[in-house]
Amino acid sequence: MPLLPPVTRTIRFTAHSRESATFSTKRSAGRCAVSNAESYPLGSTSTWPSADIAAAWRRELPGSRTESIEIITPIWRIAKLLADERRRTLARLGIDPSTLDLLSVIRRSGPPYELTTREITRRTLVTAGAISQRIARAEQAGLVARSPSSASRRAVAVRLTDAGHRLIESTVRQLLNHEAELIETLTDEDHAYLSRVLTKLETSLSARNPEST
Repeated sequence: MPLLPPVTRTIRFTAHSRESATFSTKRSAGRCAVSNAESYPLGSTSTWPSADIAAAWRRELPGSRTESIEIITPIWRIAKLLADERRRTLARLGIDPSTLDLLSVIRRSGPPYELTTREITRRTLVTAGAISQRIARAEQAGLVARSPSSASRRAVAVRLTDAGHRLIESTVRQLLNHEAELIETLTDEDHAYLSRVLTKLETSLSARNPEST
């Protein structure tokens, strides 16, 4: 059994050292070249069973801690599958992810469906420059409107237009219905257990990497 799963496409891997390596399609030559790509783990994924990968490393590197493989590898694969699924769904609905994020955070805030640019930046965890670009694109499309904030003369408020309301509400309804179908095989007990365990893991990882939150 090979130590790494066979693939048919190039996989770009970003290591903890921040160096990237691009592996050849079959790995038969065992050669790699340094790359600046940072798509891993959301690049190509393997269907090689994670249990087999873990067993192979236990055999080849006795004493190595392999318990993470059967947890982290499926999470990476699920993230890739869900990201691809959402990308296709949003393309079908005619909205891009960044616009969805912007309109969603304003809509979820409740009446009067208006937030300052600073508050949008804080809630989306995106840089102020990126938020400004998103707002400008959405404003040009007639989805949001900017005006001086009533709370502070120096702040700018961003509110949903009628068109923005219609788009985000229609999109969210269809998106949530579709994504609910993706987890229909899970029972209510599965939902509760997964939610609890994933929240525990996310909290632990966030505490180790506060810059990422």
